[in-house]
Amino acid sequence: MRRQGAIRGGLLFTTLLFVAGCGEPPPPLDTSGPTADWPHYGQGLDGLRYSPLDQIRPDNVARLEEVWRYESGDVALGDETQTRTSLQVTPIVVGERLIFCTPYNRVIALAPETGEELWTFDPELRLRRLHGAYPMICRGVAHWQDAEADDGNDGECRERIFTGTQDAELIALDAATGRPCAGFGEAGRLALRDDLGDDVPPWEYYVTSAPLVVDDLVIVGALVADNVRADAPPGVVRAFDARTGDLAWAWDPIPPDQPATSPEAPYRRATANVWAPMAADAERGLLFVPTGNAPPDYFGGQRNGLDHYASSVIALHTRGERAGEVAWHFQTVHHDLWDYDVGAQPSLVELNTPEGPVPAVVVSTKTGHVFVLDRESGEPLHPIEERPVPQDPAPGDWLSPTQPFPVTPPTLFPPQLTPDDAWGLTFWDRGRCRREIESRRAEGLYTPPSLEGTVVFPAATGGINWGSGAVDPRRNLMVVNQSRVPTGVRLIPRDEYDALPEEETRTDAGGLAGANRLYGEMGGTPYAVSVELLSSPLGMPCSAPPWGTLTAVDLDAGEIRWEVPLGSTRGLAPWPFWLEWGVPNVGGPIVTAGGLAFIAATPDRYIRAFDLASGETLWRADLPYAAHATPLTYRLGPERRQFLVVAAGGHVFSDPGDAIVAFALPEPE
Repeated sequence: MRRQGAIRGGLLFTTLLFVAGCGEPPPPLDTSGPTADWPHYGQGLDGLRYSPLDQIRPDNVARLEEVWRYESGDVALGDETQTRTSLQVTPIVVGERLIFCTPYNRVIALAPETGEELWTFDPELRLRRLHGAYPMICRGVAHWQDAEADDGNDGECRERIFTGTQDAELIALDAATGRPCAGFGEAGRLALRDDLGDDVPPWEYYVTSAPLVVDDLVIVGALVADNVRADAPPGVVRAFDARTGDLAWAWDPIPPDQPATSPEAPYRRATANVWAPMAADAERGLLFVPTGNAPPDYFGGQRNGLDHYASSVIALHTRGERAGEVAWHFQTVHHDLWDYDVGAQPSLVELNTPEGPVPAVVVSTKTGHVFVLDRESGEPLHPIEERPVPQDPAPGDWLSPTQPFPVTPPTLFPPQLTPDDAWGLTFWDRGRCRREIESRRAEGLYTPPSLEGTVVFPAATGGINWGSGAVDPRRNLMVVNQSRVPTGVRLIPRDEYDALPEEETRTDAGGLAGANRLYGEMGGTPYAVSVELLSSPLGMPCSAPPWGTLTAVDLDAGEIRWEVPLGSTRGLAPWPFWLEWGVPNVGGPIVTAGGLAFIAATPDRYIRAFDLASGETLWRADLPYAAHATPLTYRLGPERRQFLVVAAGGHVFSDPGDAIVAFALPEPE
């Protein structure tokens, strides 16, 4: 089913805050402010998710109404033939076009103010069934304009859209028509799985995040399926010429004390991959790369040093003789055994210090840590301490005796979950949660995975994940969302795992909907792993609410300005009440010069506006599906309206759907 440019009037949800005189005729729409588009996944290459627009403000946000909705039809519930979908995309807006990708990697251009379809491109995706708990997703596309191209051939492919696919292809499209750019790769396509090895199945390596375009290069990493095997596909990051598709450089994350890969195998297996969005400082020629784990996630006894660059932020040179080389790197977790890879896009700010402004990069992590580093050297700009952490790993593994903790800003996550911290609505389910925690190792953050089971809190989902933070650069205030739920992780000896029924250990996504326990084979190691949500018989997490938060951090001072629960229990059966306790969330916020933070991310099917100064909820609107994506906002010219757009498409814990939804203030009568 497809609905193009459906115009819908009327306020969808009565706001929590009524402004004085709301029954009177609305004031005239302010058309004197700035205009802006949304040209990159994070608004800018700096990943700030900040818009200079101020037409929508705290005093009028309650008047926002839905103005159009678009449905592509690319939605699947998940069955034996195809994996369920999740529309997690943040569209870009350039040249009077709103452009996004669907879970099946179709690329679609809409008129930004009406939702009218302008063009579509279908790559005819071959991969429809994934491994593990992953849904079918595409989080974004990238735009590039060729400054050297002439106007010949009607300017075809002078402006390009780049998209990565679950078939592990990089595709270049003409931004005006959606047709593939013939001069790029083979008929507009590059096969990214080439040179990775003959034994890499399609479901093990593919692109989910938006490519990044800088210095006339299009740069991509890829997802590598978790916990499949120790010799997982390479984690290489590659930069291609945006005109031709020729390989410009590649960064193979090999530790500096190990030899380079041989010519017979261009890239090293089992290195840390880059699945999350990257950021770039075009002026300094630096790319900031957040890395994943070296495989597998929960046992590292056979990594042989290949996690040197894992769970880190890496600064790479993008041009010149050192293109593709490491300028510096900072590791957020040493010898990561908890799947605490860096999912958030780095944020590039100018930090105000007593010595003056300093270019900085902010790294937000699944542990709730926020590290503020010098952008040029990687040195801490706020103090960081190496603190002792729990020891005694599983046989065959080792642990770092310390882990890095930021002193300022303080960690945004609770320090531990002990039996005394067990939570429940009743004495009965609280007692069950206490026993769940007592039966496992629970010694605080970085308690290692174990044969008896370990409480991992935060879970591998975070904390802070790929939704990333949003930063108001005028006052260096970062707004970031988190989930706060515990999991139980247990290492399973190989012979015990092999004896389990096949149906119990299924790792295909079609068999995981609603599952409370997931298994990872971790082939090539002595153990498999099981990961389960620690919840009460009533289905609620064994940790006390809030289970989701929105926090504002003053990056200059290194202080928390405010924190509020994010989301209600609406729709999370069997929870019986719609309570604003904060809930697990997927997606991220944006902030605007109008003094607002917008975020959806919660399974209760709301998008919300928060006062940037206080954290007060000023508006919320109902959505057709939960929106586990980051919104965007744009205003394309004087005398025109500012639009707020979000993709609503569900997730594993909410019904899948398919809607791009736009809001704006009412037009003057």
